[in-house]
Amino acid sequence: MPLLAGFATTLTLIVAIGAQNAFVLRQGLRREHVLPVVLICALSDALLVSSGIAGLGALLTSSPLALNLARYGGALFLLTYAVIAARRALNPAAMSPADHTPTALRSVVLTCLGFTFLNPHVYLDTVILLGSLANQRGPDGRWIYGLGSVAASFGWFFSLGFFARKLGPVFARPRAWQILDGGIALIMTGLAVWMVLPAH
Repeated sequence: MPLLAGFATTLTLIVAIGAQNAFVLRQGLRREHVLPVVLICALSDALLVSSGIAGLGALLTSSPLALNLARYGGALFLLTYAVIAARRALNPAAMSPADHTPTALRSVVLTCLGFTFLNPHVYLDTVILLGSLANQRGPDGRWIYGLGSVAASFGWFFSLGFFARKLGPVFARPRAWQILDGGIALIMTGLAVWMVLPAH
């Protein structure tokens, strides 16, 4: 069934902890601007999957320049955020919803958009891969597949953002934040390096 196939495939692709998921998790733990963040992530996926089904994937694969711009721009963005996370890890502090300096909504939105659209892998996964898999389902089935993909994205990001607060007691200790931010810094650095390595 195209709906279930789209749901399962998309969930498999996005569950792995990457740059975007790490950011959503951190915002959920901070209980800060969670709704705008998860909406941006889910709606962006819906836009990208729909674009892939409509034919953008084929256009991207024929434009190495566009992919290279996203590749190096995304790597620079991830390295910058890795440095920020590493600095936090070196200076950990206990954090609660009422005990941290609030981040402006504009800054959070721009950062979230960066993690979403400056990562070339989002285009490979959603636009090219999911778009290609959807189009194998025929003229009608491809949009049903896309609906399953969008449902998986909404379900995942809302769960990650809003259930992260259940981990609040764990992250009442500075050491927990140090481990999280250290892990985020390593993930971001690893992804940035992988982006700029020549394809094999």
